[in-house]
Amino acid sequence: MNTNKLLTSAVLTALCLIPTGCSINPASGTPNVVLMSEARELALGKEMHEKILASTPIYQDKKLQKYVDSIGQKIAENSDRPDLTYHFTIIDQPEINAFAAPGGYIYINRGLLAYLNSEAQLAAVLSHEIGHITARHAVRQDSARTGANILSIFTILTTGSAVLADMSNLWSSVAVKGYGREMELEADKFGAGYLYRSGYSPQAMIETIGVLKDQEKFNRYRTKQEGKKQRSYHGVFATHPRNDIRLKTVVKEAGTLPKDQQNTDNADVYREQVEGLVYGINYQMSMKETPKDENRYIHDKLGFTLLFPDEWTIENQRSSIIGSATDKSANIELEVRILKKPVRPTDYIRDEMKIALLKRSESFSQYGFKAHTGLVATSDGRPDKRVAAFFQGRKVYLFTGTVDKPDKDVNYDEMFLRSIHSFRPALARKRLPKAKTIHYVKANEKTTFAQLARITRIGRYAEQQLRLINGYYPRGEPKPGEWIKIIK
Repeated sequence: MNTNKLLTSAVLTALCLIPTGCSINPASGTPNVVLMSEARELALGKEMHEKILASTPIYQDKKLQKYVDSIGQKIAENSDRPDLTYHFTIIDQPEINAFAAPGGYIYINRGLLAYLNSEAQLAAVLSHEIGHITARHAVRQDSARTGANILSIFTILTTGSAVLADMSNLWSSVAVKGYGREMELEADKFGAGYLYRSGYSPQAMIETIGVLKDQEKFNRYRTKQEGKKQRSYHGVFATHPRNDIRLKTVVKEAGTLPKDQQNTDNADVYREQVEGLVYGINYQMSMKETPKDENRYIHDKLGFTLLFPDEWTIENQRSSIIGSATDKSANIELEVRILKKPVRPTDYIRDEMKIALLKRSESFSQYGFKAHTGLVATSDGRPDKRVAAFFQGRKVYLFTGTVDKPDKDVNYDEMFLRSIHSFRPALARKRLPKAKTIHYVKANEKTTFAQLARITRIGRYAEQQLRLINGYYPRGEPKPGEWIKIIK
């Protein structure tokens, strides 16, 4: 055995001597090296859930929320971790996405619900995300990264060299990147089993991937036409080709329902629940109202609002807005710039703000803004600066929190973060356009998607979008008597 294998083996053996080092995976029954207790997993999930609720609009439809929760709870009861308390939340965003946080928290975007066509397909999405939780994928990824850091320490000791790594925040990146091919396939495997135990055909998993793959195909066409970067649903798009043999194998292994149950996908129930679902941008999305006595600044012209610490003075200068503490101990500056070329917020901070290294670096999104924040070390002994960049179309909002005369009893960074996470659009509701919604109609002998597109004002790709939400992309026409979705 070579030195590297011996070193790796020694590290893994040492990890298994730690109380939380080795754990039997509740879904697979095999041992995993983990460095996080279940109690910590639950606490971390709760903390992340609270942050999401504070910074992300939640879809305000109690009936639909109750329905999604009921399907999720049924699947969770038939999972490998039925003892967890599961929470299912609909996020009010048009993007096609769903993701799971540690400890039983699952989120599905309103945008994804528009493209599903049955309760079984909804169950497939939720069962996949439950599979991530039962297999403790977030915990295992965290442990793998921590283990990699341990191996790096051993490398430094034995070789004298060190590598500076830019460690992105795991919990934020999961919603965008997924968990990688092997873990995504494992979630599909467990999820297919949960579908079968819950009375849904495991084939719904493959159906759902077909729906999402059609969306990906359209996105490739659209982004090529418009010269933009493609965006995808995290796990399915990133890991499965349309005819994934391994996926078909794990779905087949889950089981086959009796013939009298094979066609019970509850498409009619799903149709009733999503009737009236908002499609695209929800201009009336719920924003938490701020008490009038809080020190909130609203910029009417640019249409944003920001909360400053109590009793701070706020000055609207020519190129920025500056809030200052009454004792001049600290200030917050907000600049507005124009984005010259498409980049990520983290790249903008590095390249345009000339900040090479951020501590506690974190990407996030809130109220439709894509954002990144972190701490910048100072060289004069003062507390670190807090910076953040928010993207809205071609506008960039740059936030800088600086401490000049620190008071040891004041947590300045907590104040800065509160202001950052209060940043949101502020357009008077009476001026907002009405959101478009999904409705069902029955097709007749003359119904075509081209004809429907001519009377549906949803932009340049109306026919393609109608085909996508009805499962007819890129070709085909609805059959007479068939229920189809329209947008109005």
